[in-house]
This record gives sequence, structure tokens and C-alpha cells, in this order.
Amino acid sequence: MTIVSQESRDNNEVEIRINGRFDFSTHKDFRGAFESVDAKSVEFVINLQDTEYMDSSALGMLLLLRERAGGDKARIKLTNCNSQIRQILEVSHFDELFSIQ
Repeated sequence: MTIVSQESRDNNEVEIRINGRFDFSTHKDFRGAFESVDAKSVEFVINLQDTEYMDSSALGMLLLLRERAGGDKARIKLTNCNSQIRQILEVSHFDELFSIQ
């Protein structure tokens, strides 16, 4: 599966791992990874370690998650970005909206 999510034992964190391509074809799975939790009460860790490709629809999905998780109050980290993914995020100014580690 391209997208795998896992809640922490204390239910305070949800890690979403994106493997391979992060594009419109993953939209349904990505939404499914966060729709079943109270998005405003958890911290999200989007693990991009195995993400090979990201397009503008992926950026839109991240914005959708941010909005659902409380907008400016959302707690979302984007982790393990390769240099290409990091460049896309920085050019799009997502480093101003998300914690990128």
C-alpha cells in the first residue's frame, strides 16, 4: 500500500507514511488516513522517507489536512524529506505552514 497510517498508543500522534508517488492517485488513501481521527487533537507526522515523487495535488492534500487539523493551530510535521521533495516544499513556501524536519 502506498499510504500507511498508524496511531500512537496514547492516541496523541498519527504517523502517515507515503511510499512511492504522492499524487492524485493517493488522494482517497491519504484522506482515509486522517478522517477517522479527531484531527484537531492529535499531532500528525507525515513521513516522506520513501516518497519518490510529489506533485501539486499532494500539496493540496497537505493543505486539506492542515485545514482539518485546525489551520494555524495544526500540529503537523513533514519528516525525512529527500532533497527533491524538500525543494518542492520550500519553493511552494510550505516551510512557512508546516514543520519540516
